[in-house]
Amino acid sequence: MAFDLQKMLHRKGEFESARLDAFAFRVRARTMRGLADALGRDADELVRRIAASDDDAILDDLAADHDAAAVDAAYVRAHVAAEREAIAELGDPTPVRLA
Repeated sequence: MAFDLQKMLHRKGEFESARLDAFAFRVRARTMRGLADALGRDADELVRRIAASDDDAILDDLAADHDAAAVDAAYVRAHVAAEREAIAELGDPTPVRLA
């Protein structure tokens, strides 16, 4: 039985990519929930929109009803808080080194 380093590295890459994508999605959903709370909007509606739109498109739509600078500032605060909460709950998302 031979050890296949290339196969092992490929499998690790797939696992790490999936793990990082899941972390990023959780942060994005939490960010939209925090943004909805800050702007007095329906959180479920904003979270549903992340499936069809990127964050910039959502922020542009919100800026039509609110001050654009206030929306951007609320987004930054919500994103920082969401990332901090996700790291506290799930751990640091940086890939695990082999060595």
